[in-house]
Amino acid sequence: MIELAAPREKAILVGAPAKSQAAAVTEEHLEELGRLADTAGVDVLDTFVQRLDSPHPRLYIGEGKAEELKQQVDEQGATLIIMDDELSPRQGRNLEQLIGTRIMDRAELILDIFATRARTSEARAQVELAQLQYLRPRLTRMWAHLSRVRGGVGMRGPGETQLETDRRLIDHRIAKLKEDLERVARTRATQRKGRTGQMRAALVGYTNAGKSSILRALSGTEVFVEDRLFATLDPTTRTIEVGEEGAEVLLTDTVGFIRKLPHHLVASFRATLEEAGEADVLLHVIDSSHPQWEEQKEVVEDVLRDLGLGEHPTVLVFNKIDRLSPEGVQALRDRSYGDTPALFVSAVEEGQLQPARELLHAELRKIRPEVRLTLSSAQGALVSEIYREGEVLERTDHGTEVHLRARLSPAALGRLRGRGVKIYGWG
Repeated sequence: MIELAAPREKAILVGAPAKSQAAAVTEEHLEELGRLADTAGVDVLDTFVQRLDSPHPRLYIGEGKAEELKQQVDEQGATLIIMDDELSPRQGRNLEQLIGTRIMDRAELILDIFATRARTSEARAQVELAQLQYLRPRLTRMWAHLSRVRGGVGMRGPGETQLETDRRLIDHRIAKLKEDLERVARTRATQRKGRTGQMRAALVGYTNAGKSSILRALSGTEVFVEDRLFATLDPTTRTIEVGEEGAEVLLTDTVGFIRKLPHHLVASFRATLEEAGEADVLLHVIDSSHPQWEEQKEVVEDVLRDLGLGEHPTVLVFNKIDRLSPEGVQALRDRSYGDTPALFVSAVEEGQLQPARELLHAELRKIRPEVRLTLSSAQGALVSEIYREGEVLERTDHGTEVHLRARLSPAALGRLRGRGVKIYGWG
């Protein structure tokens, strides 16, 4: 038997920006919402905009505009309305009752995309937790849908009982997911301890800025890359060679951010984003070809501050300079970014990522002091360990002694000193 694909939803996108917001910014926000809808498998029929002094407490948009929207839905045969801002449970319920069509806000749409993109058990648990936390205060609205389908007569008592049961089940599931994710966080912390002594860097940035492309180009290994929003949810770590033999950095690609990211989602992915917090340096990747890159940069910085990483060592990496004119690239170079260093790269042009490799090498040198070590030639295992964990700059053999000039992490040097290795120039 051939299974027919479910028909795609047909949506009208609704923006309700402040009157002070520029028309170009409003247009770009709705364009991004359209890309989110496409990623979720929704066909966009049209857009609808009302500029507000403040959101209407009952409907978010004005009552007259809500009636206009209802007429547009009926004329175009839309099956879904997607709001660019997060609605309160009450606003969503009132709009649905007035228009008679399912309402989805930006937060719910992003959660739906994350649910379809999650691949590992950890990512699926994170998304499910965020969805349940979003859903719980909106259960009444869902039961309103059910009563319309099955009829209202006789539904009130069982409906209220079922509503209470659903809330209890959701609370139980939320507690279980939090427990599971805390266990994952502890396991991840243990794994990070095992990587002590290795320099770590993390790629952070707005979704679709090119973080995965940079990781793939620097590592020379296969990394999933797709020109869609939220192509990557699970953190991916690769070893990057940054200089002479032995100079290596662990580079992690993290989930991309987006404006108006649901706060439940940020909280749920906190364990995953701890990879960024443990990094020695953050590479904030920016799509330099995007007309709203400055706003996107601010969005990422806001989320990093929420995660307690606002003061973390950071480098701005302006990606996709291949899409700019020489004058555009020079204008970016001429700007001031305060005390934050900036790189200008392309993940698709040969050799254009060399500045990033050189920066990582320089950062590696900062956290690995240069020292001189003296070992017995009989301590071959320790010599091998130094080569494996550090960057050996020079080696001289004198009879039964091995003299090394190398860069090693303080943790590695402490272990070597404890095992009788003579170390000069440290501590």
